[in-house]
Amino acid sequence: MTVEVALAMLQQEGRWLLQLRDETPRIVAPGCWGLFGGHLEPGETALIALRRELNEEIGWCPDQLMTWFRHQDEQRIVNVFTGILSVPLQQLQLLEGQDMTLASPAEIRSGRIWSRKLNQERPLASALSMLVERLDEITQAD
Repeated sequence: MTVEVALAMLQQEGRWLLQLRDETPRIVAPGCWGLFGGHLEPGETALIALRRELNEEIGWCPDQLMTWFRHQDEQRIVNVFTGILSVPLQQLQLLEGQDMTLASPAEIRSGRIWSRKLNQERPLASALSMLVERLDEITQAD
């Protein structure tokens, strides 16, 4: 069965918002840095699902989200949207995950990012390799 998700690349001053996922073994990429977002519920479009997920996970959603790309393989469909993080990071409520940060493109490309809350470096979720390969597209567009 194919799972469909919607994820957000939210940018602020050249840095991108990332979520350090919980350590729960039953989730995808536990303990790794990923994007905020999640699964589509029955009947939801990717955009509606992403707006719901952002409100559930950080208590905030940008007014405008634009489709960046869609990736599909045998197991999943990934819808990635971009938007502007127009509020300070401190204004977001971390309601899901262990930490959040604004990471530079160089940090994202390195595959490992520092968590201030855990006081340690953690890896980027392997599923985000498709995003890293396309990061120049979105960085130049800003």
